[in-house]
Parts: sequence; C-alpha cells; structure tokens
Amino acid sequence: MQAPQTYLGVDVGAESGRVMAGLWDGRHIRLQEIHRFSNGPVPLGNTLRWDLLHLWKEIRDGISLAGKSGGEARSIGVDTWGVDYVLQDRQDEWLGLPFCYRDERTKGLVAELCALLPRQEIFEASGLQFMEINTLVQLLAAQRNHPHLLAQAHRLLMIPDWIHWALCGATVAEFSNATTTQCLHPRTRTWSTGLLDKLGIPSHFLPEVVNAGTDLGPLRPELAALPGLGSMRVVTPATHDTGSAVVGIPAGDHGHGKWAYISSGTWSLMGVEVAEANLSAEALHLNFTNEGGVDGTYRLLKNIVGMWLLQQLKRGFDARGSNYDYGDLVQLASQAAPLRSLVNPDAPQFLRPTDMIGAVQDFCRKSAQPVPETEGELARCVLESLALRYRQVLGSLQKITGNRIEVLHIVGGGSRNALLNQFTADACNRPVVAGPIEATALGNVLFQAKAAGELQSVSEIRSVIRDSFAHEMREFHPHTHSLADWDAAAARWQALTA
Repeated sequence: MQAPQTYLGVDVGAESGRVMAGLWDGRHIRLQEIHRFSNGPVPLGNTLRWDLLHLWKEIRDGISLAGKSGGEARSIGVDTWGVDYVLQDRQDEWLGLPFCYRDERTKGLVAELCALLPRQEIFEASGLQFMEINTLVQLLAAQRNHPHLLAQAHRLLMIPDWIHWALCGATVAEFSNATTTQCLHPRTRTWSTGLLDKLGIPSHFLPEVVNAGTDLGPLRPELAALPGLGSMRVVTPATHDTGSAVVGIPAGDHGHGKWAYISSGTWSLMGVEVAEANLSAEALHLNFTNEGGVDGTYRLLKNIVGMWLLQQLKRGFDARGSNYDYGDLVQLASQAAPLRSLVNPDAPQFLRPTDMIGAVQDFCRKSAQPVPETEGELARCVLESLALRYRQVLGSLQKITGNRIEVLHIVGGGSRNALLNQFTADACNRPVVAGPIEATALGNVLFQAKAAGELQSVSEIRSVIRDSFAHEMREFHPHTHSLADWDAAAARWQALTA
C-alpha cells in the first residue's frame, strides 16, 4: 500500500462551510473534517449580501489548521454554490459588496429578460433554465441599477473562483460554475458575448474558462509560509458544489441500470449525467437546465427548492421557542397524518419569505386544503411535497431523455433524512440509494487525486467511493401498500401546481 496522500477540499454552502482533508491510501478514501464554520447572507439596507471576508478568514484558519496537523497536503480545491459573483477593478479591489442570489433586485426580471429576447434564443445560447437567481438576470439588474460598476469592472469572478484567487492569485472561471451563469454557450463552451451584447450587458470583464482538474499554481507566498503548506498546489475541482457532488455519487455497474441523482441540501438538484447539453424543445418547454460537469459531461437537471423549506420552518419554530432539532422535526412528521396537505416547493412565495410557517399555511388555505398547524403537520407537508416534486421531475427526465430511470441516488446533507428518502421511494416508485452524506467533498478531493494521476476516470472515483463508504449507504424500497395513496396524492398535487 502506498504512503497516504492528502488532498484538501473547501466546500461552502449557503448555511455552512468546511475545510476537509481527503486521506487517500491508493485504494480507499477517508475524510477528516479540519474546520467547520457558519455562512449565510447578511441584510444590509434593503439588500442581501455575502460576507466573503468572513468566509475567507474561516478558510484561511482551516488551511492553517490543516498545515499544523502534519502530513503536508498535495493540493487544495474549492467548491461553492453557483450564480453569485464578485466584481474587481484593475487593482483587484471589490466594486460593491457581493449580492446574494436571494436579493430582491431580480424580482420579476425573468419576464423582462424574455421580453427583450425570445426564450428559445436565450436557451440556445446558454442551455439554462429560467430563474430569477441566475447570474444573467443579476447582471441585467446590475445594468439597470448600477451600470457604472459594470463599466468599471475589470474582472468578474464566481465565488469559488474568487476564493481560488485569494489562495493563489489565479483569475480564471472553472467550467462547471461558469455554466450556472446563463452566459456560457453550451456548444462552444465559451462566453455568449453575442447574447450579452443584445441585452446591453458588458462582457469585457469575463475571464478565461478552464476545466476541472486545472493546476492553478502554488499558494500565495504569505500562505505558503504557514507551517506545513509550502508545497501545496491549487487545483480546480468541479467548483460548482453540485458538479463535485455528482462526481461523488457511488453509481456504477451494480445491478441498478440507468440512474438519476438528487443532490439534497438547501436546494435539491435532480438530474442525470449526459455527454452533451440537451437543447431540445422539450427541455426548454419543461424549463430544464444544462450545467457543466467534469471530463466534458453535462448535468441535465432541475433546480428544486429543497431543504430550504424545512430550514425556514425550523427557524420559525425556534422563534416561537420550540427549539426542535431536525431529528425531532422528522420524528414529529412521521407521526402526523399522511398526505393531508401539499404545497408546490417552487412557488414564488417560498423563495424568500419572512415567515415560512405563514407562507405554507397560506398556500394550503388558498388551495382549500386542511391548514397544517402543528410542527409535525407542517414538516410532513413540505417533505411529502418535495417527494411529489421529485416524482414530477423524474417523469420529465424520462420524457426528455427517452430512458427509463431505474434508481435514484440521493447524496448530501438531505440524504440523512430517512423519512424523506422513504417518501421519495414511495412517490417515485423507485429504489433510493442514500449516501454518502459528504459526496461533494469526496468528489472535490478525489478529482484532485485524478488530476494528480492517482485515479484514471470518474468511474474509478465512484468505485473507490462505493468501496470506502458502503457502511454509510442505505437503500429504501417503495412500500407497495401505499403506492395507490401516492398516485392519488400526485394527481392532487399536479392540480395544485398547474
């Protein structure tokens, strides 16, 4: 067995971030959490911003701890959420504080975007679904509200690209996150400057696009001087967290046939891995997105408002003094009456509500359903509704691709929710394989190992994960006695969301 190699992965989500060490012995991978820290948007005036200085301090503290722990890491790579960006001038100073995608400046702008250019033209030039959070919509808002900032900008960096800049000075855009902007052409894989020109949005600040696995260079001298960090390189994983999560899905030739994934966190990203972007009329009609993967692949997927609903319900319960943890809420939901009240998780009122409890109750009231009152009823309502949304997206994926999907892989933090996993198996009438929880961090560090020549393919990465994390993976099979109830609920849910 070879001497262990260490690869550091920085994984930052909308609620928290962590610095993880991937310990690779040539056959198996083990993860060690070095440092965990909080994240979240910060209200400022009437806007919502990201505190990137806080994130950078925590990341720097994390890699410093990693250096002191012994066993010098070979490389480090960063993944985060998509769509948000930093503007820099020629001296690398920020031009404005970075906005959060939930800021209200983009409210209603998708309609304005589609009034300026036909939806089909935008889709063919970007391959992305139409959402208020997309970078293209944010840039349209910026051009309306702060055109002087875009005019002065020398460079636009997506959030993980900015962290890579802070680590080593590189000024590039990694492909997987660049595709979340709605500004990258899915065929040429270059910036859609013609699209931006037609919308009156400047493009002079867009950086070079590089693929996952690119060596960006050594750490900045002041970081390399920290104990244990001197020889570490900065290597891009799939910098969009879902891109890394899909690398970390333990799928393979193990009797399940064609598969789809759900990367379950604040958002649920549900889709399939494809060889090239799907720009069909059906994909446009169903508002699917093509996001970049690794090794030339794309992820044909749908963004679904995921655990955000439960997170915000918990926040409301906490404000009332209930102080339940997520395990408590799942237990209470399991005891509530089944399929009583349903919501559309992607309804606009759930994107940025000030009171999620009231928003869920108001949806049920206006749709003439029983209004959930208890914590268990509310939690069950959103979990069952998510499962039914997954069922709908599963049907759409099969329609677009022409393939029957035999199994669903659920990874990420939401894969710990056994009740939702079972609801998903029942609603979709498919087996569900849940885990590993840390698929994103695994995809991050193991793709760095592939870039170093330790592994030869994504298929080999997935085999390593299956072998290393078999103890953590669980299978959920549909309960045949409840399938008729879920079919009836799906018909009700479809009427609610039509």
